[in-house]
Amino acid sequence: MGKRRCAALALATIMAVVMELVSHTVATSRRIMLTNGLGMTPPMGWNSWNHFGCNIDEKMIRETADALVSTGLSKLGYEYVNIDDCWAEISRDDKGNLVPNKSTFPSGIKAVADYVHRKGLKLGIYSDAGYFTCSKKMPGSLGHEEQDAKAFASWGIDYLKYDNCNNDGSKPTVRYPVMTRALMKAGRPVFFSLCEWGDMHPAEWGAPVGNSWRTTNDIADNWESMISRADQNEVYAEYARPGGWNDPDMLEVGNGGMTKDEYIVHFSLWAISKAPLLLGCDIRNMTKETLDIITNKEVIAVNQDPYGFQAKKVRMEGDQEIWAASLSGYRLAVVLLNRGPVRYSATALWDDIGLDPKTVVEARDLWEHKTLRTQFVGNLTATLSPHSCKLYVLKPIG
Repeated sequence: MGKRRCAALALATIMAVVMELVSHTVATSRRIMLTNGLGMTPPMGWNSWNHFGCNIDEKMIRETADALVSTGLSKLGYEYVNIDDCWAEISRDDKGNLVPNKSTFPSGIKAVADYVHRKGLKLGIYSDAGYFTCSKKMPGSLGHEEQDAKAFASWGIDYLKYDNCNNDGSKPTVRYPVMTRALMKAGRPVFFSLCEWGDMHPAEWGAPVGNSWRTTNDIADNWESMISRADQNEVYAEYARPGGWNDPDMLEVGNGGMTKDEYIVHFSLWAISKAPLLLGCDIRNMTKETLDIITNKEVIAVNQDPYGFQAKKVRMEGDQEIWAASLSGYRLAVVLLNRGPVRYSATALWDDIGLDPKTVVEARDLWEHKTLRTQFVGNLTATLSPHSCKLYVLKPIG
């Protein structure tokens, strides 16, 4: 009897494990079925808001699409042309449909989408999980989710930024999934960007709902705003993964409020943090300095690495910080950052970044575009100007 009882218990245990595995497989397949297959790497492109605000029209959108191609940005992965707030009339038509602004988008959004698609690019649009958008110059989609999602699909929209203003007071966790389901029902794959401002920690619930989620309030074109957004975003690093990304807001590079070194820090931190790389300047009129920053192929490659690991701060000593993230090919991306007002040195220790202290590495400086002659063991030190950084890719060689 004892042996039979043991055998029965063993069988029951095995069956329980099997059932758990089956349940996990079903749940996993269900999650896969609910995804749209987009955002396997962070999205790249351009958005109208940071530079233009409400001063947008279809001519400017077409010219921006032209500029993405003519500057070579599109070949580097910048593919989304995203129209932000203020593109529609304040009132819906008599059937409840959104109406593109007759004076600024007289051809309609579908015509703009067709133009952008002919360039090999994708078009993004903006709406809001409220009764009006944040500008209060056009309706939101609250209560019209299915109708608007069908319209977006019929126009050929590829990306939806969905804001959180002027709502009914219900939680974003209630309002945002309604649009998720509406987009799925509309039948066109649309990258869904949750612009919830990080109020209810969307990193913790955003994965089944959208492809990215804002972890911060709006960015401004200055050092304090930019670096604080990076800090707030870093807290949620563990939630970033292919198909779902933390979003510290759009890039300000080229808008003129920061120095070259500060913009390099901005672009470096967004890249290593696997943040969306959405340009926010007027790319029709860029300086060579701006173009050099946003076209750095090696830094973009860190952002687009297929592993999708977001960087964490592994050491903070006053104004000196070390950020690190694993990359494919047994490599590491490391940022040495000086946040302070005076020149200072910063050191990345192998213990902090997850390497055995005896590991020999080759270091590639991504802003200098050179592999350092020295091989490093145990640590790497750089002297940094105020508000500047170094971004390295470290490759173990022994």
